[in-house]
This record gives sequence, C-alpha cells and structure tokens, in this order.
Amino acid sequence: MMWSYVLKLVVLLPLVCGLMIGCLYLWRRLESRLPGQPANRMMAVKETMMISPGLRLAVIEFEGRKLLVSVSRGGVTLIDKGDK
Repeated sequence: MMWSYVLKLVVLLPLVCGLMIGCLYLWRRLESRLPGQPANRMMAVKETMMISPGLRLAVIEFEGRKLLVSVSRGGVTLIDKGDK
C-alpha cells in the first residue's frame, strides 16, 4: 500500500511541475499578444548589461532616441543621450 503511494508521487509530482513550468512559459510568450496591450510602445528597453551585483546599464529607446541609463538600488541615473 505504501509503495503504490510512493510510486504515484514519483510519477505525478514531476508531471505536475512540468505542466506548471510549461504554462508559465506559454503565458510569457503569449502575454504580449493579449488584447488591451498596446502594439507599439513609445519606449523600449533595447539591451541591459550587469556591471556588478547591484548595478546595471540599460539602453532605452524613446521617440527614436537612445538613452544610456544606470540602474542601481539607489535609483536610475541618465548617463548619455544618443542621437537618432
């Protein structure tokens, strides 16, 4: 009796975990296609790079201009404004 419970647990637990991970993956992929989401946004994060554990650099495109910002625990700081 105990072995049947353990066997069911060993088989079904990875199955349920796999289904959860698959659902989360599909949700992330399809989230941008849901109605009510703006198709073209005015701002987009083009690239990020981690400099240290608490500091990142990010390139943000806004109205055709690229902005280089530093993102840390203390806030966001504009480093440079790029041309079109």
